[in-house]
Amino acid sequence: MDLVVIALYIAAMIGIGFYAKTRAKTESDFLVAGRRLGPLLYSGTMAAVVLGGASTIGGVGLGYEYGISGMWLVFAIGCGILLLSFGFATKINRLRVYTVSQMLELRYGPGASLVSGIVMWAYTLMLAVTSTIAYGTIFGVLFDIGKVPAIILGGAVVVTYSVLGGMWSITLTDFVQFIIKTIGIFFILLPVVLIRAGGFSGLKAGLPADAFSLTHIGGGTILTYFVIYFFGLVIGQDIWQRVFTARSDAVARWAGATAGLYCLLYALAGALIGMAAKVILPNLADRDDAYPSIVENVLPAGLAGLVIAAALAAIMSTSSGALIATATVAKEDIVGVIKHRHLADTTGAPDTPQHEADEVKNSRWYILGFGAVVIAIACVLGDVVAALTIAYDILVGGLLVAILGGMLWKRGTIVGALASIITGTVLTLGTMIIVGDIYANSPIFAGLIGSLVAYVTGSMLSKPTPEPIRVEWDRRITHERHYVAPVTDKTTSLT
Repeated sequence: MDLVVIALYIAAMIGIGFYAKTRAKTESDFLVAGRRLGPLLYSGTMAAVVLGGASTIGGVGLGYEYGISGMWLVFAIGCGILLLSFGFATKINRLRVYTVSQMLELRYGPGASLVSGIVMWAYTLMLAVTSTIAYGTIFGVLFDIGKVPAIILGGAVVVTYSVLGGMWSITLTDFVQFIIKTIGIFFILLPVVLIRAGGFSGLKAGLPADAFSLTHIGGGTILTYFVIYFFGLVIGQDIWQRVFTARSDAVARWAGATAGLYCLLYALAGALIGMAAKVILPNLADRDDAYPSIVENVLPAGLAGLVIAAALAAIMSTSSGALIATATVAKEDIVGVIKHRHLADTTGAPDTPQHEADEVKNSRWYILGFGAVVIAIACVLGDVVAALTIAYDILVGGLLVAILGGMLWKRGTIVGALASIITGTVLTLGTMIIVGDIYANSPIFAGLIGSLVAYVTGSMLSKPTPEPIRVEWDRRITHERHYVAPVTDKTTSLT
């Protein structure tokens, strides 16, 4: 019965992909769902993309080991979404671009997109790889197959629906996955395990006192979660690409805030499930076994399949979001920039914009190609937690100051932005090598401090951003009714 439920879930994801294909007619449709999402779809897809395997299986595991303080990882994610929604989503939504790097080019002028695009691409690629390995593990257990066939099976599903409908596929599948997660976690697993554990009095009797301490996990760990995930979510391409889908400022702000609040509740639910699992199954060898073990022990066939599907939904929504982000950054910010510069150098003119159908076709090829790359890397890579940590550190250490500085400080320049990105990335990696511990906090702090100093110094010592660029930036973020066609790396006009 559980396998039947999982099979139906997989078939539904692919079916949605075929339906969404009929709606993805333009590049805007394919990459940002036509910028037409209302509050329900927007909040659902935003919550789905940020709550992946680390938030679901990992969050329950942290609750199993550390008690209520195991909620801090997902809580930091929710706070990041709240900051993004209330602090920056309105400006981001008004820019009418496709990538974070295009925002930097629009703000500072030509020259920022290639370097920032490479950093962002590395982050999204590793995020897609880790998610692929995670759902491959679940498929391997479900169908009793090896690692490589399981990853290929799961990867084929994600790549298929992503290629078919692009962001429309991902939005609709994310919303279905959001519903499955909500039902599976909040309405089935949480109440059942609490009842089986004897309620809150049973938790109190069966767990040590420190399980109810909000700081049991450690102040340093909590700080790490906020530095990496809180800020990482504010500037990640996979998250911004969801903001680009909102049909209005109000949707980006308030529906995004709703997703953030949902994440806070999800954090608490995961920790409580983990605590109940500790009471019911106190001797698990690995905390990450808490989620599948408690599902197997407390739920009947059918319901167990639905709750396992909830974990799959969490992981697959993150993976598909990271995959389309990887393809978009590569297409727009790396290949597009190199191609544009080559044509400008050889012919003296920019490349001719392609027909919308060709743009969609090209985007599909990028997703298919990088989907194959992600599956291949996932098949041969072992421990990817370290690689993901490095990617997040580079993202925050290298790009945070340039992105937020461009939003908040008018005096910031292209020289300051490039100096900030390069200095932050080099210092983050260099400190990581010197310290010899990629999980230490010192690399990210060194990167952030160096990035900030370089940004301010470079900006103050260079000429202010040219007036036409500043005027266009101000016009976009303050006068929504005067939008023009998106400025991409295939064009040179900023006026």
